[in-house]
Amino acid sequence: MRTTRTAVILLLLLLGAARAPAPAAALGPEQLGLIVNTADPYSVEIGAYYVRRRGIPAGNVVFVTLPVGRDEIGRQDFEAAKAAADARLPATVQALVLAWTTPFRVECLSITTAFAFGFDSAFCAEGCRPTRRSSYFNSSSGAPFTDLKLRPTMLLAGQRVEDGRALIDRGVAADATFPDGTAYLLSTSDRARNTRAAGYALLDAMRPRVRVERLEADEIRDRRDVLFYFTGIPAVAGLETLRFRPGAIADHLTSSGGVLTGHSQMSVLRWLEAGATASYGAVTEPCNFTSKFPYPALAIARYTRGETLLEAYWKSVAMPGQGVFVGEPLAAPFRAR
Repeated sequence: MRTTRTAVILLLLLLGAARAPAPAAALGPEQLGLIVNTADPYSVEIGAYYVRRRGIPAGNVVFVTLPVGRDEIGRQDFEAAKAAADARLPATVQALVLAWTTPFRVECLSITTAFAFGFDSAFCAEGCRPTRRSSYFNSSSGAPFTDLKLRPTMLLAGQRVEDGRALIDRGVAADATFPDGTAYLLSTSDRARNTRAAGYALLDAMRPRVRVERLEADEIRDRRDVLFYFTGIPAVAGLETLRFRPGAIADHLTSSGGVLTGHSQMSVLRWLEAGATASYGAVTEPCNFTSKFPYPALAIARYTRGETLLEAYWKSVAMPGQGVFVGEPLAAPFRAR
């Protein structure tokens, strides 16, 4: 009964998205703020590289100082960095990118949610409970700071500087390519983590600009056209055999994929190292609420209508408080230059 009700609600959301006009203009470099941690050599180098590759205006770059090498920071350290960003960024900045890998959590929140909304414990949960919903979820807004007083945020993360540079390059290379790729939607044998599979069939009504393959499998191998890959399992095998298209989105519904520095479950950084341009994972135990993870049909529909990666991915998550967004935010494969 719960699965049927969820499917009906999602269908209504998707039909609304299908009727909506294509966005007039997606976010660009002038609307993106870049936050650099001066204490982190990776952050400084990747921040400088991103400015060059994407042409981020100097006035949109904010330098902060945060503890290095820590997965989690406290609220006090975060509040100081957030206040500096808020004070220095022009009001025209609608979204943020953080040029680092750690920290990825602020106490009970993902750091991308904390920078987007400010520290708000309503986005946290103890045990299997829902959290506050994002006002940006499935929104028609093309200017979230102006319209909703929030700045959706993404991490430019990688284990090495070379990984961060390659991630940025893939995002830039994706622009206006209108790729001939495939969305792979896997229904796995892991019943607890397979909760999103009930919504896969809703893509049939969307007629996205990509091929869609729905498979009952725990993995795929030897595919050369991966543009989307959504699954539910603690660790994904066969990534080394795949070829991801520039701009690809991939994630796995599990408890701690957003723990970037390693865990008993696979870090979402493995997706980026395999060639994806963005991923999403939980930094604290979310349980298997589908609303705490990207809805594949929404992400695919919005991305293929021309929204940037950051916009499409953020708008596909109803309760983002416990999950971190990682990737190159301005990638826009389905928007003409």
